[in-house]
Amino acid sequence: MKNHFLWLAAGAVLAWACAAQGAGTILGTKHDFTGLNQRAGVTAMSGVAFSDLGSSCVYCHIPPEKGNVDSSELGGNPGWNRFLPATGAYNLYDSNTLDNKVKTPSPISLLCLSCHDGTMAVDMTVFKPNGWRSSEDAAMHLRIHGEDDMMNCAKCHNGRVAHNIAIKHLDTDLTNDHPISMTYAGLTHGDPDFRAPDGPYGFDNGVKLYDNKVECATCHNVHNPDITLLLRAPAARLCETCHIK
Repeated sequence: MKNHFLWLAAGAVLAWACAAQGAGTILGTKHDFTGLNQRAGVTAMSGVAFSDLGSSCVYCHIPPEKGNVDSSELGGNPGWNRFLPATGAYNLYDSNTLDNKVKTPSPISLLCLSCHDGTMAVDMTVFKPNGWRSSEDAAMHLRIHGEDDMMNCAKCHNGRVAHNIAIKHLDTDLTNDHPISMTYAGLTHGDPDFRAPDGPYGFDNGVKLYDNKVECATCHNVHNPDITLLLRAPAARLCETCHIK
């Protein structure tokens, strides 16, 4: 009984932490893995494709009951409850006119890639919530990957049995994707083709900068499912937030 109340208390703290970060709308969305199978009407797969950890936030955020821990000491992505992606090599977008080139994504973009590059299972977290019993885990720990085998979601999510997962699989070749993790070119009007941000955290329409850098989460808000593709601004005006031409 004591452990039951401790678990409830920890869950309440975690829910508060998520809400404090503007994560209230993540509940019940595709990024909320708790009860996802039941919501999708495939209860027979519950706990099979991935582990239902009983908390919506711990798939990215370190459980609050773990205290001030450093996930990187266990091979985790610093500050997050995900292991670093199982690859050290990404091919990032490049061009002759690209300002502030980088060779590897920053931790906050690696957080997104740890699911969407298809190299690791979606439930591969560094820490599990208190009360989680690994002995009862029967999940196959599938990856967001387009290949047709038993390690990947595309075994069923192929557009025939269920919606196609391929569009969500970015792979490690990001040369056809928007560049990420570079310092924003419009800071202090450094590049006349870019607008200066409205404040230290980005733009008034919700497009964000992270330590003055452009990241996956600059344009995508994983906590808000209300806009198509989780965009921080309507698609018709999103690019114009930063780009003048």
